[in-house]
Amino acid sequence: MFNEPLGGWRHAEVLPRRAKVDWAHKVRWLLEVQYPLAEKVVLVMDNLNTHTLSSLYEAFSPEVAFGLAQRLEIHFTPKHGSWLNIAEIELAALAVQCLGDRRIGGIEVLNLELSTWYRQRNQTQKGVDWQFTTKDA
Repeated sequence: MFNEPLGGWRHAEVLPRRAKVDWAHKVRWLLEVQYPLAEKVVLVMDNLNTHTLSSLYEAFSPEVAFGLAQRLEIHFTPKHGSWLNIAEIELAALAVQCLGDRRIGGIEVLNLELSTWYRQRNQTQKGVDWQFTTKDA
């Protein structure tokens, strides 16, 4: 899942596996399709072994990988980092609003459901209002 909380944008997709090359292709999509004019994209993410710049070099030619890497500013969250909680909020909304407690027949059907959900949510510009005072924290 990609999520831009202040912009009210998200994208969710299920892949058959979670591999470095898969992550690299999704990052390329993010940079070239979603943010083609952005000089730098700040990517805040969890610290999985697939989430590395070396994944770009496994998936693409050195020139393409380098070009993509130059446009990324990566921040890994600490183990209990609050930035990831924003993604958790989106995943919880996805579970309640889209998935429920039903079984879904396969990846294709699931991705169709996901795209319907995130497109509707994006149209309403639903952001994550995750602000609180130090006292409340």
